[in-house]
Amino acid sequence: MLWEDTAISDLFINEQIRDREIRLIGADGEQLGVMSPREALKLAEEAELDLVKIAPTAKPPVCKIVDYGKYKYEQTRRSKEAKKKQRVIEVKEIRLSPNIDTNDLNTKANAARKFLERGDRVKITLRFRGREMAHMNASKHILDDFAEQLNDISVIEKPAKAEGRTITMQLAGKK
Repeated sequence: MLWEDTAISDLFINEQIRDREIRLIGADGEQLGVMSPREALKLAEEAELDLVKIAPTAKPPVCKIVDYGKYKYEQTRRSKEAKKKQRVIEVKEIRLSPNIDTNDLNTKANAARKFLERGDRVKITLRFRGREMAHMNASKHILDDFAEQLNDISVIEKPAKAEGRTITMQLAGKK
């Protein structure tokens, strides 16, 4: 079990703390020094609060005198706030064929533009079927034209690369 992945419920409190010595932080945030957990628990009981191990990997482990219920509530609230603020970047795929018409290419480019403006990455896939496989190199200009249409709002993250029956390229929005 890694301590970095410790859930709030996995925190050691009061009698669960079994270390020889701990560094203690008081209820108002001041350092009370290094002492045995028994002494720290007495101080916590005098203040009618709990002794909570907040940094188990430190040498010696750091414990704090706090109201455990309130501490637990604050931690869950902070983690929910962090989840709200994070944005998952998706990779949207646009498939093209080697004999695509210019109007169809423009339509696909407009769709890619919308994805890029939203902050997503765009993977452009040029698929070859049957006899089209013989002209893979001649069709690479389609991906270049596509990237050229979007070069005002995007950069090529992964250049065009042939993989089996497809040539793929990835675009990301400019920062």
